[in-house]
Amino acid sequence: MKRESISPPLPDVAAGPHLGSPLALEWVGMQGIALPLWLEEGGQAQQVHACADVHVDLPDPTVKGIHMSRLYLLRRMVDSHADCGSTQARLALAFPVLRRQPALLTAGLSGWKSYPVRLHASCSPQGFALSLTVEIGYSSTCPCSAALARQLLADAFAAQFGAGGIDGTAARTWLREHASLATPHSQRGTATVTVPLTEQAELDLFPLIDLVEAALATPLQTAVKRADEQAFARLNGANLMYVEDAARRVQAALAPRQEQARVTVRHMESLHPHDAVAQAGSTACVF
Repeated sequence: MKRESISPPLPDVAAGPHLGSPLALEWVGMQGIALPLWLEEGGQAQQVHACADVHVDLPDPTVKGIHMSRLYLLRRMVDSHADCGSTQARLALAFPVLRRQPALLTAGLSGWKSYPVRLHASCSPQGFALSLTVEIGYSSTCPCSAALARQLLADAFAAQFGAGGIDGTAARTWLREHASLATPHSQRGTATVTVPLTEQAELDLFPLIDLVEAALATPLQTAVKRADEQAFARLNGANLMYVEDAARRVQAALAPRQEQARVTVRHMESLHPHDAVAQAGSTACVF
């Protein structure tokens, strides 16, 4: 007769005595859980590698710890932690979205651009909340630096040609050789936009990205040839921006459609060892 082996019960350390300080904790959970997601945007589906952060509150100071294995479904996360006194849960999904971007002028030339995206969901006695955050890169040229560079160029031009009649060919030749004797500083910037969503809402990522990039007018490029780089230089020259200008442009573009949008703009200065930042919009989307 075959004997059945009986395994001893596995130890449950979490159910043991609470030896630490009896304090409530705002959030407890897991961070950086890898998982695949399928995202449909612009009529095409793409698989993205996402990282998930999941937490519940631990308001009961007598409870040793939460049940990590139960942190997989947002609405059930709170119910499954009733024995911990939990009333709130939150989930954040971070992933990049790839989009093909054509060159400014060169036909048939394009490259892929990545946009960092973050979805944040929370469940509490106040209800369910969902928001979308996307980072959009662009370039900007400092208006003050541009004015200072133009002054140096004007002074050098006057010293070369004086106040008399100017030969057009000679002036053009001189400008080709000396127009960059002073160049304004430019920098890469990021516009981080957060908008609230309803539970059944479409993400509409690409329309949101298009709206922001059109407002800034100088989105970062991927594949370029010399003609495209020259066109990009023209765009930067026509859209000189302080960080305040960029934030207001994005805020004004979003206002008619997203009254509760939150905008954070950051310029990674090439002149200074620090960044310039500006924020605008609703605080309802800040987590």
